Amino acid sequence: MSDLFVKYGRQYNFDWLAVLAQAYQESGLDHSVVSPAGAVGIMQLLPTTAADPNVGITDIKDLEQNIHAGTKYLAFLRDRYYSGPEFDDENRFAFSWAAYNAGPARVRSMRRRAEQMGLNPNRWFGNVEYAALAIVGRETYRYVRNIFKYYIT
Repeated sequence: MSDLFVKYGRQYNFDWLAVLAQAYQESGLDHSVVSPAGAVGIMQLLPTTAADPNVGITDIKDLEQNIHAGTKYLAFLRDRYYSGPEFDDENRFAFSWAAYNAGPARVRSMRRRAEQMGLNPNRWFGNVEYAALAIVGRETYRYVRNIFKYYIT
């Protein structure tokens, strides 16, 4: 399975271990998992997200296609919303993961809230993560922290 993370990490310019860490957070690396909301597989993608023209991969019950779709969606989020010079690599990852979990519109709200709180809207740790706690509770806060923890260990 690691070869698939290497393949799609390389294709979308991610460290494959970072994508693997995300998959571990999403599903515990169990491809048979289906969430109560209908998210499928190792990367826990909703079928509608995978079928969106920005991803365009519909057979997400297949392990390889699920990893491909999840990595492609993460790359779409990074490239569409967090590719500007105001984001360093760590924050590009953090915001992309937060958007994967909570959606880009919610992350936009979190960044606005952080700015209102006098925090840096372009830095996740110690800044926007606190606004995330106020807006969506602990889920996204823990999600991003856990992925970084898995990635660095």
